[in-house]
Amino acid sequence: MNKFIKMRHIKNKNIISRNNLNLKPLCVVSSERGCVIARSKEAKAMGIKMGDPLFKAVEEHPNCIYMVANHHNYLAISKQIMYILKDLSPNVEIYSIDEAFVDVTGLVKVYNKNYYTMAKYIQDRIWNEVGMPVSIGISRSKTLAKLASDRAKTTKDRIILLGKSKSKKYLQDVDASEVWGIGGRLTLRLQRFGIRTASEFVSKDDEWMKRNFGKNGLTTKYELLGHSIIPIVNNPPPPKSICDTQSFPEFTSDFDYIKNELQVHIHSACRRLRQAGCKCNTIGVIVKTKDFKCGFLESKLENPTDFELNISKTAFELLEMMYSPSILYRSVGILLEDFNITANEQLNLFEDQVKKEKSERLGKAIDRIEERFGRNKIKVGFTNKDVPNKQGFMTSPTLIY
Repeated sequence: MNKFIKMRHIKNKNIISRNNLNLKPLCVVSSERGCVIARSKEAKAMGIKMGDPLFKAVEEHPNCIYMVANHHNYLAISKQIMYILKDLSPNVEIYSIDEAFVDVTGLVKVYNKNYYTMAKYIQDRIWNEVGMPVSIGISRSKTLAKLASDRAKTTKDRIILLGKSKSKKYLQDVDASEVWGIGGRLTLRLQRFGIRTASEFVSKDDEWMKRNFGKNGLTTKYELLGHSIIPIVNNPPPPKSICDTQSFPEFTSDFDYIKNELQVHIHSACRRLRQAGCKCNTIGVIVKTKDFKCGFLESKLENPTDFELNISKTAFELLEMMYSPSILYRSVGILLEDFNITANEQLNLFEDQVKKEKSERLGKAIDRIEERFGRNKIKVGFTNKDVPNKQGFMTSPTLIY
């Protein structure tokens, strides 16, 4: 019988401990003019809600600490944790930046530990090597493991083990909306049938389930009953698109500044594209004005590419077409779409192969340098992100309020 561990990072706890902010109310916000995207339990107790605008949260809860999100730092920490998980088990599915499934079937014999002590061992290793606490759910299916992981965040040791005998009784206290795969719309449908708990959901017979909720509903039912239906996916499919954008610290109409920020996002998106082993055929540029009006233009590239300098020329042309000096802008971003798998790429007789190979080598060299010395250590021309804009505001994330 398979045993799955569902691991979830406890967001921003590494920042809290390193800055002696433990047990203090803290919120992470999307930008200096953004909204709340993560809260400590102390901040939740104060009544701060997810999605609250920063100005509103500060006005109503001035004693809370607000910190700007640093997604690139989170990604670096996530990679360290995923490396540890892959070192422990050959079957690891990276579900998101802060979640992963680990198949530990048979590993209890390899490490001479039971499932609980195995989870504790993983927790301790991640804490000692990365400084990040994690919550872990252990069960016989991915759906049960995820449910246990989500609930483990509120327990003392942040570990929940759902065995065969315990899981059925456990489902009686689980609202159907908490189950992985049951969203808000499906929850409303279930309520119309008088189903409010996970236990009531699994009690329905297969014919009724398939007739009303299809194959996915039946899969969720058997996953909740402890049958491993959804497999671990070691090699997830490549992304369908990559978007990189961020709000400016201050509204601006400075074209050079906006162009500078766009180049930073292009570089970041291209690095992710290379990591995914893909090249894009279509790019789009996104701008958002002070009053939240959104502009978007896209263009087909002459040849698929994963190199920022090849994308920048077209992207800057799109930016110029949308830009107006009389408008204040709040953000800019890049969207990469229509991917080819690099390994399956065919030669193009009309493309300069020498130039293409040089671009590919340069892109990989930049990635290696940044892996060793940090993000944005290599900048293209005017793209020095540490240079303040005309209002004197720095663009890198800072602790505010």
